[in-house]
Amino acid sequence: MKRIGLMSDTHSYLDKTIFSYFEECDEIWHAGDIGDVAVADALEKFRPFRAVYGNIDDRSIRNQYPEDLRFNCEGLSVWMTHIGGYPGRYSQRVRQQLQIDPPGLFICGHSHILKVMPDKKFNLLHINPGACGQHGFHLVRTIIRFTIDQGQVKDLEVVELGRRGKI
Repeated sequence: MKRIGLMSDTHSYLDKTIFSYFEECDEIWHAGDIGDVAVADALEKFRPFRAVYGNIDDRSIRNQYPEDLRFNCEGLSVWMTHIGGYPGRYSQRVRQQLQIDPPGLFICGHSHILKVMPDKKFNLLHINPGACGQHGFHLVRTIIRFTIDQGQVKDLEVVELGRRGKI
């Protein structure tokens, strides 16, 4: 059993309250648009850290983190990427891969829109944690916590960090 802290779209801003929300997490996952390598470094020092790069990330982040990350966590196949879409509206690249080898959990960021929804066509759970940075059109900054136990996502919680622009 592992407790996961999931975030995306920090855009170089790391809200220090995230550390208290992720205190009980075993790992932290970042679905791209990290912005500044110092954000990733701080998270990596706090907990085991997995991340993908996003479209705003520069060469220093792209050299450290991949575009796609496929791995197994507690018996659950996971695919994390930054630009992916969502059920019924996946990007062409993602849709092609889902047809070949769908994971049990598909995670992406980019849209800044919080979504947690099943995809019955590919038999997976889709999660976009929204955005936790200050840059973008989202109004409320969000992160997600959940548990993976014997191949199942359980105890999923959305955490609202406050309005964008209000620190």
